[in-house]
Amino acid sequence: MPSVSLDSERFRRRFDTFNKIGATERGGVNRPSLSDENKAARDTLVEWFREAGLGVRIDTMGNIFGRRAGTDSDAAPVLIGSHIDSQYNGGRYDGVIGVLGGLEVIEAFNDAGVTTERPLEVVAWSNEEGVRFQPDMLGSGVYCDIFDLDYAYAREDKDGKRFGEELERIGYKGETPCEADDIHCYFEMHVEQGPFLEQQDIPVAAVEGVFGFAWLNVTFEGQANHAGPTPMDMRHDAFVATADVTRAVRRITATEGTDLVGTVGSVDVWPNAINVIPERVEFTLDFRSYDDAVVDAAVEQIREEVAHAAEREGLEYEIEEIMRVDADPFDQGCIDTVVEAAETVGCEYTRLVSGAGHDANYLNKIAPTSMIFVPSVDGISHRESEFTEWDDIVTGTEVLLNAVQTKAAE
Repeated sequence: MPSVSLDSERFRRRFDTFNKIGATERGGVNRPSLSDENKAARDTLVEWFREAGLGVRIDTMGNIFGRRAGTDSDAAPVLIGSHIDSQYNGGRYDGVIGVLGGLEVIEAFNDAGVTTERPLEVVAWSNEEGVRFQPDMLGSGVYCDIFDLDYAYAREDKDGKRFGEELERIGYKGETPCEADDIHCYFEMHVEQGPFLEQQDIPVAAVEGVFGFAWLNVTFEGQANHAGPTPMDMRHDAFVATADVTRAVRRITATEGTDLVGTVGSVDVWPNAINVIPERVEFTLDFRSYDDAVVDAAVEQIREEVAHAAEREGLEYEIEEIMRVDADPFDQGCIDTVVEAAETVGCEYTRLVSGAGHDANYLNKIAPTSMIFVPSVDGISHRESEFTEWDDIVTGTEVLLNAVQTKAAE
C-alpha cells in the first residue's frame, strides 16, 4: 500500500480559516449552537467535505456527515467525529481539531490514492456543548437513541427559542433520519481539557473511558430581612448555608486515594440585593469519578451536609438529582488500536480517563469507541485562552490516521 501521510500545512490553513468564523478579540471563538456563526462554520465544513469528494448528508438533528466510499460498499464504516459548536466566548481547539483532523485523515488517503476497504465517515455533531440548549451532546444523543427527537426539538434557550425552530432557521434541519447506522467503530480526537499531558510532556493519550457523574440542584429557603437592624442570631440566611455546603464539597473531595472532583457551578440568589439577607439560594453540584461507588458516596455525604446546613440556619431545603451517568469504559480493542498507532508513529503516549463528557460517551453505547487526547496548555479549556501546540495536534492526528487505517482494513 502506498504511504499515507498528512499535509500539516493544509490542515493548519483550514484550522486558521475556520477559526476566523465567530472570532473574538481575545483570541477565542463565539459559535454557540445554531447561532449565525455556527451556521457559517457549518457552511464552510460542508464546502470542504465536498471539495474532498465526500458524499454529504445532514440528518434531522443537523448532524453533518461526510462519507468516503470503500472498496466494500456493504461494510460498516469507520466513523471519526467531534463538534464545531463552542462555548460562549470559548476556545478555538475544543471539538474543532477532532472534526478537521478527521477531514485531514481522509484528505491524506485522497492524496495517496488509497481506497480503504471500509467506508470512512467524518461527522460534526450538533449541540455538543449544551451552553445554549440543554442538555449537552444533544445531536449524538438523539443519534444513539438516548433522547427522543421531539424532546430535542423542544429544548429552549434563555430567550425561549426552540432548538427545532432554530435548526430550521439556519437551514440545517436535514431529511436523513437521525438514527444510528451500523458502525464498525468510532474515534474522536480532542484536547485533554486538563493539565496532565502537558505536565508530563506527553503528546498523546489513549483514552480508556470517561468519568461517571452526578448532577444535583439544591434549593435553600430562608427569610429575607433588612441587613442592618436584624441581629446575627436571628437570621435565616440561605447563602450562609450555601457557603457551608461549598466548603463541604472541598472536604468530601479531599478523601484520600480517590479521583473524586466536585464543583458548585451555578448559583442564583434572591433577592440579590446589597442590603437584604438572602432568603433563597438555588445552586448546582457536580461530582465526578471513574468509580461509581465513590460518586454515590459523595452524593450521600453532601445530602447530609445540606440537611445539617439547613438545620443550623433554620431553613427549608430541597435536593433534586438532575442527572446520574455511570462511568463509561471504552472498547479495549479500540484502545489497543490507538496504542499501537502511537507506537507506529513513534511518539510517547500514555493512557488516561476523561473527566469531561464527550459525544464518544454516547457512541460507545452503540459501537466500539475510543478517543485520542492531545495536551491542553496549562490545562485550560472552555476559555478564549485555550491553547494546544500545533505539533501536538499534528502528532495526535497522525495517531488518528494510523488507527483509522488499521480499523478500515478489518
